[in-house]
Amino acid sequence: MKKFLALLAISLLPLTATAHGPSGLKVIETVTIKADTAKIWALVKDFGALEKWHPSVASTKLEQKKNEEGVDTTYRLLTLKDGGTIYERLGNIDEADLKIKYYIETGVLPVNDYYATIGVKAGPGAGETTVTWTARFYRKYKLNPPIPAGEDDESAINAVTGVLKTGLANLKKVSENQ
Repeated sequence: MKKFLALLAISLLPLTATAHGPSGLKVIETVTIKADTAKIWALVKDFGALEKWHPSVASTKLEQKKNEEGVDTTYRLLTLKDGGTIYERLGNIDEADLKIKYYIETGVLPVNDYYATIGVKAGPGAGETTVTWTARFYRKYKLNPPIPAGEDDESAINAVTGVLKTGLANLKKVSENQ
C-alpha cells in the first residue's frame, strides 16, 4: 500500500507544477546621465509631468481621491501618443533615498499587478547620475495555458522593457541637452 501511495504522489507532481498560475516577472533598466542628480530627481519625482521626459506620453492628468483604505492618494491618467491610456497610483516618493514607487491600476500594457520604482543616485563620475527603473508584474493572462496571444510572459516583458528603455533613453537626451 505504501508503494502505491508513493507512486500516486509521484504521478501527481507534474500536475502541481502547472496549477499555480503565472510567475512574477521583473525588468530592470539603468542609464547613466551626464547631469546633476538633483536635476534628474526633480524630473523623475514629478508624478504629474511624465510627458516632460517619456516620449510615449502625450499628457498627464493628476487627481486626488481616497484609496480602498480611505487614505487620500494621488492618481495619474497618462494619455499616450498612440491614443491609449494608463491609470496609475502613486505609492510613495522617498526624498531621502531618491526613489518613487507607483502602481498601474489599469491600462494598455499586457500586465497585471504591476508596480515599479525609479531610483536616482550619484553616478560613477563627477557630474553624473545613475537612474534605475525596476518593474515587477505578472503577464496579463493570469490563468493556466492555453494563453491568448499577446497576453503571455514574453509579450509582458517586451512591452515593459520597451517602456523603460525608451523612457530612460529620452530622460538622458532631455537632461543632457538642457
